[in-house]
Amino acid sequence: MKCEICPHNCEIPENCYGFCGARKNLGGSVICDNFGKITSIAIDPIEKKPLYHFFPGSKILSVGSYGCNMKCGFCQNFEISQRKPRWDYISPEELIKMAVNTSQNIGVAFTYNEPTIGYEYVAACAKLLKQADFKVALVSNGQINASALERLAPLVDAWNIDIKAWNADFYRRHGGDFETACRAVELAAQTAHVEVTTLIIPGENDSDFEIAETAKWLATLSRETPYHLSRYFPRYKYDAPPTPKDTLFRLAEVAKRYLKNVYVGNV
Repeated sequence: MKCEICPHNCEIPENCYGFCGARKNLGGSVICDNFGKITSIAIDPIEKKPLYHFFPGSKILSVGSYGCNMKCGFCQNFEISQRKPRWDYISPEELIKMAVNTSQNIGVAFTYNEPTIGYEYVAACAKLLKQADFKVALVSNGQINASALERLAPLVDAWNIDIKAWNADFYRRHGGDFETACRAVELAAQTAHVEVTTLIIPGENDSDFEIAETAKWLATLSRETPYHLSRYFPRYKYDAPPTPKDTLFRLAEVAKRYLKNVYVGNV
């Protein structure tokens, strides 16, 4: 069976998983095997997503499962994205009850691991959240096919999408597709609030050229597009030292030539 959620378009044998480790061929149908299997849950400031221009100062119930359709060696959440840790089952109905009963909460953010590989769970929860007049946010690597994103788009109020590098080879080395990520940003911006993040990794994507090209492209969507430059720390398979703070601030100045809202995080 072929899974059509992301650009891997995995052809999955019976009782096997796709590239992401969360979508499975069961009985001749591709299912979301991580449906409702929650590994991480917290009440976060909306700015932590990061979403700086979407109900600033508010709180949002944040949930994640396991699996990812990229294999980044520097993954900051590898314990859940590249492995199957302990999980607790939370049905869509239970999640909405938690959202409703959480003080000062504006909705649910699907985050921590890649939420789009749990497409069916996100969609089921989002429908109930919209009925309850709550907000839906996704923090994503943008590795979702256009057809799948367009089906999900009416249910989503805000996205933070990674542009990991302005470099197709970088994406290939880490199991992703550069053009798909860019297209996801373009499509999401047509129907929802969108902010974009680049994790700056020394020697990988920290050139003035790459950040300038990313910022110039984002400016073609809107010069108001919020752009976040985050600091890399050694994690998973990468042991290089953290990104120098001076590098982040230098690159922020580069991005500010083209965009009005540029932020430096994790410093």
